[in-house]
Amino acid sequence: MNVYVIHVGNLKEKYYADAVAEYEKRLGRFCRLKNVEIREDRLPDQPSEAQIASALQAEGKRILEALPERAYRIALCVEGKQLSSEELAAAIAGAARDTVFIIGSSYGLSETVKSACDLRLSFSRMTFPHRLMRVMLAEQIYRAFSINAGGGYHK
Repeated sequence: MNVYVIHVGNLKEKYYADAVAEYEKRLGRFCRLKNVEIREDRLPDQPSEAQIASALQAEGKRILEALPERAYRIALCVEGKQLSSEELAAAIAGAARDTVFIIGSSYGLSETVKSACDLRLSFSRMTFPHRLMRVMLAEQIYRAFSINAGGGYHK
C-alpha cells in the first residue's frame, strides 16, 4: 500500500524533519510513504482576504494535480471529523487502496480541495503549526498501521 502525504511548504526546522524521518523509517514495515511537497504561495505579512483566497486557489490547483488517481483522500482541516486512533486505523484499513493525507498552508486548504476528498479530518479544535502537523500526522499514520497489525505501540 502507498500512503501519500501532500503538504504545502517544506520543513525548515531540522527537529521537525528528523521526527518525520523517524516515523517514515518505522512505517517502512507497513507501507510505502511518499511525501509530496507543494509550493506555498508567498503572501504579505498582513494579507487581505482576497490575497489569501487567491493563494489557496493556486495551491489547491497544484494539490489537485498531485493527487494520485483512485486513492482514498483525507483533507486535514479544523472543521473535519475528529477520530480516535483506532477509528483512523479502521478508516485506513477500510479504504483498501492507496491513501492520501493533505495538509494545507498556514491558511488551510481551498474548498475545492476539501470537496475532492473522501474524508475531512480534524486532529483537534485547537490550531497547530502546519509543520508540526506533519510530525503529528506521521506519528498517527504509524500508530494506525501498528493498530491494524495488532502491535502494542498504540497502548
